[in-house]
Amino acid sequence: MPHALSLDEIEDARRRLRGIALRTPLVRLALPGAQMEVGLKLETLQPIGSFKIRGAGAAMTAAAPELLARGVYTASAGNMAQGVAWCARELRVPCTVIVPGHAPDAKIAAVERLGATVIRVPFERWWQVLVEHAYPGLEGLFVHPVSDPAVITGNATVALEILEDVPDVDTVLVPYGGGGLSCGIALGLRASGSAARVIACEVETAAPLAASLRAGHAVQIDYRPSFVDGIGGRSVLAEMWPLASTLLSGSIVSSVEQIAAAVRVLAERAHIVAEGAGATSVAAAMSGNVTGRSIVCVVSGANIDMAKLAAILAGGVPSA
Repeated sequence: MPHALSLDEIEDARRRLRGIALRTPLVRLALPGAQMEVGLKLETLQPIGSFKIRGAGAAMTAAAPELLARGVYTASAGNMAQGVAWCARELRVPCTVIVPGHAPDAKIAAVERLGATVIRVPFERWWQVLVEHAYPGLEGLFVHPVSDPAVITGNATVALEILEDVPDVDTVLVPYGGGGLSCGIALGLRASGSAARVIACEVETAAPLAASLRAGHAVQIDYRPSFVDGIGGRSVLAEMWPLASTLLSGSIVSSVEQIAAAVRVLAERAHIVAEGAGATSVAAAMSGNVTGRSIVCVVSGANIDMAKLAAILAGGVPSA
């Protein structure tokens, strides 16, 4: 695992991602009731509606051609699956994704439209693929959605763009699923000489990082599915704990109600559609538990089921 990245490594990933991932904009939003304004880094505008295209593209363009020719596969609840499938279609290589049983139909349909083969497994078996970095019977390149070094380097390109738009940023709020995005951004900030802190943002139904930081070591938690389906697991992955525990400045945990409110604020005030996971950074900022002169919220994804979005906009909190 990369405990440090050079600026040259990140710039190389950025070069390879040209034509794959967009250089996304950063817009301002005044938060209701919080007496503060934040910057929104809109990864929702990526071709697949998620930042995951950065890591997928960086990993696949760095792979040996003979390995890639045998195919590519990943384990993902939806967004990395779409990222890998999108890049596989562009590179004309076969793609398979292993998804947990609770993965939203909207995300699975998007993966299948991109031409990938989908294998549904129980959540426990899916989590085991993340732990083992492999699935029996599949060969070729396995793109780990979180801890693949090339994926983390691709995610670090977000930091370079944030600093170009907000050079004096001091706090970056990042949704935390497995830590690949938040740690990648932290490494990118460090490589650029920035002292900005990165804070993880989790949902109360699946917040292993907050529990692990309290305990001082990686622990397992009770996982409960919610409409915030793009983040959270039963534990912090062992290979990510050394990075997350040293690079990140804590975790802010929001309720599903707070995250639904953040989705509404993004839609109503900024005209931005965000999925639950993507809105956790805004929920954290709205909580009043964040201080800083210059705060950026990474809005990591837009892939929300339309029925769930409609329920949220009507003032409700959809079920898982």
